[in-house]
Amino acid sequence: MLIVISACGNQAANDNQTDSVSSNAGQAVNDVTKSDTASESNVGTKTYQSESGPIEVPANPKRIVALTNGPNVLSLNGTLVGVDEWTSKNPLFTDKLSGVKVVSPDDLEKIIELDPDLIITGTDSKNIGKLKEIAPTVTYTWGKLDYLSQQLEIGKLLNKEQETQAWIDEFKQSAAEVGKEIKSKFGDNVTVSVFETDSKSFYVLGNNWARGTEVLYQAMGLNMPEKVKADALGPGYYTLSSEILGNYAGDFLVLSRSSKNDNSFMRTATWNNIPAVKNKHVIEIDSEASSYSDPTTLEYLLTIFKKGFLG
Repeated sequence: MLIVISACGNQAANDNQTDSVSSNAGQAVNDVTKSDTASESNVGTKTYQSESGPIEVPANPKRIVALTNGPNVLSLNGTLVGVDEWTSKNPLFTDKLSGVKVVSPDDLEKIIELDPDLIITGTDSKNIGKLKEIAPTVTYTWGKLDYLSQQLEIGKLLNKEQETQAWIDEFKQSAAEVGKEIKSKFGDNVTVSVFETDSKSFYVLGNNWARGTEVLYQAMGLNMPEKVKADALGPGYYTLSSEILGNYAGDFLVLSRSSKNDNSFMRTATWNNIPAVKNKHVIEIDSEASSYSDPTTLEYLLTIFKKGFLG
């Protein structure tokens, strides 16, 4: 469950790597650097100011391996040839990921075979040095930037800064208008809680843990209950037992769960005695489709929330 609850942009990286893979990777890297593809990429390059300093990257990358931030790239119609496992499981991107290989930072030989001209990964990756030998590699620290600033960085990287900023401005305005409509209908002090469950464990989320939290609390300006603010705002999420769910429930509930999991808890007296449940103020979202905060996901959730709150 810890893996699921941290899936918003964090991909697991295995520490183990054999000497034979390292050796083969080094030889294949030498071959790649001599290829026509590499030569062509050198013609159209630019300097990107990354966290770790300036990096020479393709001005218009055509073969991207995104070990993190795959949804951010896809939302800008970036051309992926390799993507992490979590993004591959997201139903919002099924069509766009047709034919794209699933890889991890340890799959050096597979990544070499994909002949990328740009690699995106997390600063916690164990193989950054080896990835840099394959192609220009840009690293991001998960959570260092807010969700919109992170999208803007991807826009800068892919040479799409202006259209990314235009989308940000439009999204902020649209979300703020929906938030005003909700407050106009239910009052300025209306509260909403975001719960996630796998039917065995329950979590209440803060304002920056995906599952629509950025949309609801930051972009729409809705309020979280004081109990949620006290326990979940700092760490991002807080683990609950089913018996105390009501203590963290707002006037509305957003319930993130997988349709594949057992939902018998929704038939219990504990759940059905929560005022928001009695009032039919529960908005359900699919966990697998809401674990990121890229434009595609944000627009998808904003549509769901607008309908859920306003009908």
